[in-house]
Amino acid sequence: MILPYFIIIPLLAAFIITLIASEKDDWAVILSFVSSTVILILSVYIFITGRNETITYLMSGWNLPIGIVLVVDSFSGFVLVMVSIITFTSLLFSVNYIRHMREDWRYYSLFMLLVTGMNGIIVTGDLFNLFVFMEIALFAAFALVAYGGKAEEFEASFKYAVMGSVSSTIILVAIGVVYSATSNLNMAKIAETIKNVDPKVVNWIGGLFLAGFGLKAAIIPFHAWLPDAHSSAPAPISSMLSGILIKALGIYVIIRVFYNILGAPKIFTDAFLVLGTISIMVGVLLAIGQWDLKRLLAYHSISQIGYILLGIGLATPLGILGAVFHLFNHAIFKSLLFYNAGTVEMVLGTRDLRKMGNLTKLLPYTTSTSLVASLSISGIPPFNGFFSKLIIIIAAIQIGHPVYALFAVLGSILTLASFMKVQRYGFRGENVVEHSDVKIGWRMKSAMIILAVLCLATSLLVIPGIKEVTLDPVVDVIMNKTNYINLVAGK
Repeated sequence: MILPYFIIIPLLAAFIITLIASEKDDWAVILSFVSSTVILILSVYIFITGRNETITYLMSGWNLPIGIVLVVDSFSGFVLVMVSIITFTSLLFSVNYIRHMREDWRYYSLFMLLVTGMNGIIVTGDLFNLFVFMEIALFAAFALVAYGGKAEEFEASFKYAVMGSVSSTIILVAIGVVYSATSNLNMAKIAETIKNVDPKVVNWIGGLFLAGFGLKAAIIPFHAWLPDAHSSAPAPISSMLSGILIKALGIYVIIRVFYNILGAPKIFTDAFLVLGTISIMVGVLLAIGQWDLKRLLAYHSISQIGYILLGIGLATPLGILGAVFHLFNHAIFKSLLFYNAGTVEMVLGTRDLRKMGNLTKLLPYTTSTSLVASLSISGIPPFNGFFSKLIIIIAAIQIGHPVYALFAVLGSILTLASFMKVQRYGFRGENVVEHSDVKIGWRMKSAMIILAVLCLATSLLVIPGIKEVTLDPVVDVIMNKTNYINLVAGK
């Protein structure tokens, strides 16, 4: 069965790297690329062939509720594709970027552990194993944030570790309460039996999960760790953290828990609307005042996560469609923006927009792709961010929430203003920079070009005929709790 390989392949790569690596990183790079390529092919294959189906794998052949089950449906398959794309391009970008710092096989071993944890979270159908894979991903992330060895990076990693420990403790307590109330850890079985649990207990469970996974997703007011961690980490790791980690550990699990297990209680969907709107506005307002490019991008992660949460909170098929589409789009354009920031920092030695300038001659690929990503995150047509934001705004108006739609529009306008500043000072400023001793390689250029093309190409997912076979099955899985229970439990 194909499902265990999403965990086995990156985990095996991480350990083999530690066994065969020498002073140079050649073997580590080769093994990481082979693993990420295989995972990308498998994720695309399983999403295409498994459309409208739920594939399960019983570990060691033990049946539910005793055994541990791996599950891939349209939603988890969709997220696996997202994670695999960003993993592949981040590795591609990493080779030259990390070698500019030093040749070190440990980076790639930790990187593959990070991928192992995220893939495990996505494919597991068991709450406690979700917690275990979450911790694997987090420990790798803590180390990678501090990889550069500077004081600010150690401080950011320490803050991330403290906040991560707090959120993990809250989640573990929530899992304990769930097990006490339902005598189950399998998500489908919990969803089946939780209707018999006291509603007050269910609300406590939901509140704990919201706080715990809200910290992982950096939803305001649980965001304090994110700006330091995302701005201090190496650029390819910043892209992994912002592009996919906060989604795999945060948003993906929130959707899975609150829709497929708890059945989207109104008290929590209303909370998502409020928290999402606050995150949109506070995140973008904090970003506008930043001159540190990576810190500016980190605050925009908070704002863009707000759009996804707003779509989830609308609890309509159109709102969910906009949320999952923006989930995918944000991974692409935000990862690209961090690649752009990393390239500029590597070449110029600064992240301060005021110390940059006109880079069109020195870094033509970076300058061009940064414009594409800036237009995408600002919601300018025909780029992908426009369509996902528009769907969320229409869904809010359709359900009778014009105020939320207004805040979503305002947030997009302020995002555009913020990235006009980035382009004006960072890439097309008055100071013309034409020479540098540092050269970027073809791998870094390729990673940026791939994601820039996807910023435009993924807009096609909303075209009728394509939407029905890509996005609609994902929405159906999220909205249909009963079908999820029946398919996973084999009824």
